Amino acid sequence: MNATSLDLGEILRRNVGFSDEQLAAARQEQAKTGDRLTDALLAAGQVTADQVLEALSQQLGLRIRAQIDRTDVDEALIQRVPIAFAKSHLILPLHRDSGDRVHVAVVNPLNTAPLDDLRLLFDGADFEIELVNQRTLLGAINEVYDRGPGETDALAEDAADDLNALAAEISHEPQDLLEAADESPIIKLVNSLLQHAVKERASDIHLEPFEGEIRIRFRIDDVLYEPIKPLSRALQSSIVSRIKIMGGLNIAERRLPQDGRIRLKIAGRDYDVRLSTVPVTHGERVVLRLLPRTQEMFNLTRLGLGERPLKRIERLITRPHGIILVTGPTGSGKTTTLYAALSTINATDKNIITIEDPVEIQMHGIGQIEVHPKIGLTFATGLRSVLRQDPNVILVGEIRDRETAEVAIQASLTGHLVFSTLHTNDAPSAITRLVDMGVEPFLVGSSLVAVLAQRLVRVLCTECREAYEPSDGDLREIGLSAVERPLQFYRPASCAACNHTGYLGRLGIFELMIVDDDIRPMISQSVDSKTLKLQAVRKGMETLRSDGARKVLQGITSIAEILRATEDEGAAVEI
Repeated sequence: MNATSLDLGEILRRNVGFSDEQLAAARQEQAKTGDRLTDALLAAGQVTADQVLEALSQQLGLRIRAQIDRTDVDEALIQRVPIAFAKSHLILPLHRDSGDRVHVAVVNPLNTAPLDDLRLLFDGADFEIELVNQRTLLGAINEVYDRGPGETDALAEDAADDLNALAAEISHEPQDLLEAADESPIIKLVNSLLQHAVKERASDIHLEPFEGEIRIRFRIDDVLYEPIKPLSRALQSSIVSRIKIMGGLNIAERRLPQDGRIRLKIAGRDYDVRLSTVPVTHGERVVLRLLPRTQEMFNLTRLGLGERPLKRIERLITRPHGIILVTGPTGSGKTTTLYAALSTINATDKNIITIEDPVEIQMHGIGQIEVHPKIGLTFATGLRSVLRQDPNVILVGEIRDRETAEVAIQASLTGHLVFSTLHTNDAPSAITRLVDMGVEPFLVGSSLVAVLAQRLVRVLCTECREAYEPSDGDLREIGLSAVERPLQFYRPASCAACNHTGYLGRLGIFELMIVDDDIRPMISQSVDSKTLKLQAVRKGMETLRSDGARKVLQGITSIAEILRATEDEGAAVEI
């Protein structure tokens, strides 16, 4: 039986290998919600978006396009298609071929109404449909409808003459910034900066005033870059005021730090923007942190966990009680890991409540509490109140003091699963950190079930990475002293795809320590973290550097990047 004679659910079941019962459950969920079957399967975690795309390709005989470059798109075609139409229907005309057919990229080819509308725009032309995943298509729409690389500088020049729209009303429902073409120069300048940051995959925007200029820097893959030339200092107060209005801050207060939040839509995607201002010598320094409001990033399988630790974590997060800690420095991805775990177990039969400072990402189906120390709502007091809400799972943003630690431990001992974070360099150090806070060692040992330490390392750009032969000294640095040649090693190079950095994106490296019957007595005896680590390694724990070395061998990252992110541990990797 060929694929075209099967329905999409059967093709997916055959390709992916889930059971008839799981497919039947998805069909029942589809009947309740009225959504597509693929939506039910995606929500249940049975399939990925790429697997759905592959199944559609098999069923309909359509080509899958892996990426869309700006050079693939005929600008004469997109000028006839409004950006709102392209985004809302996830459709983009690409080019005409020699047979006068218009090639069109779509996410859902079964939704034919937009194709009919598009055919009218192109005078009844024949279409060649190409499948593309949603992220790639939205990125392409963002790029081809962009104003161009010189627009930010041009807007900065125009803004000096017209600063009259700074106090404009901000709608509660965010407008897509790519559609905001009729605003004043200052508003367009700020919008253009935000668009450019999203396009460059920036996580933070820094606006830094100096004596004669404003420096703009983007943090991309944990490294700061200066993407545009400095702006005139004359624009400082106007730009900051505009950003403050967007974040609901007091524009008259320039002597004290302020924090706020902005909700935006850029290229069809929602973003929460955390805003922080602090007074400095030449004005106010502003940092904007861009957080996508999307569930696709909260998936344990996408974090970079190896097969063995992934299976262990999937078992641990289904436990009925205990404490699971995630440790690492600021910016190491701890929040993302915790939300990936919550997303995995989030279901109607579980009551999940979080206490955070602040609530960085909103997740449907979970009760989220933001601490307010000024009014007495701390982690400890919030946690006590949460225990009266009949929770199954509790997430405490961070254990900062003895009081919070003890309440969390009592919660775990009374039948609750508790997730939290600590700032320590490795997994065993989390135990000594809790004891240093004043928590009794026997309480730590009886409640803690696992500690996951992590770091983020940059991923080599596959377009330009270059193979090379590392020295024996470099190999020994990451514990690969007994490598049998030949093995392929890569280092960063330079190309336009990665902004000439050699890296594109980040991935986690991990160290998972299970608190088992051998480790628990050692904790109760107040054994030091080094001894705990040696015991955990003997029990099979892979250290941060060992996990990094494996990713070097897989061609994911470089030796230099692993050395930058980890400390010398002296643990060799078995190859």
